[in-house]
Amino acid sequence: MPANIASALSAYAKTPTSVAPGMEARAGQDPAGDFLGLVKQAAETAIETGQKGEAASVAAVAGKADITEVVTAVDNADVTLQTAIAIRDKVISAYQEITRMPL
Repeated sequence: MPANIASALSAYAKTPTSVAPGMEARAGQDPAGDFLGLVKQAAETAIETGQKGEAASVAAVAGKADITEVVTAVDNADVTLQTAIAIRDKVISAYQEITRMPL
C-alpha cells in the first residue's frame, strides 16, 4: 500500500500547475466553495430564465409581445428546466450508486 501512495504523490507532483483559461481568479480558492458557487449560479440562472418565459407569456396574453419573442423565451425556459431535471437525475443516480458500494 505505501508504494501506491508514494507513486500517487509522485504523479500528483508531476501534474501541470497551469490553470485553465478564465479560471485564473479561482486558482487559489477552495474547490468546494467554487462548486457551491457554480451550483448557486446555475440555480439562479435557471430561475431567471423561467421568470423571463413567464413574463413573455403574460406579455403575449396582454398583446404586448411579439410571438417570436414569446416562443423563444418559453423554449429557453423549457430547455433550462429539462437540463435541471437531467442534472437532478444524475445526482440522484450517483448518490444511489455510492450508497450501494460495499464498505
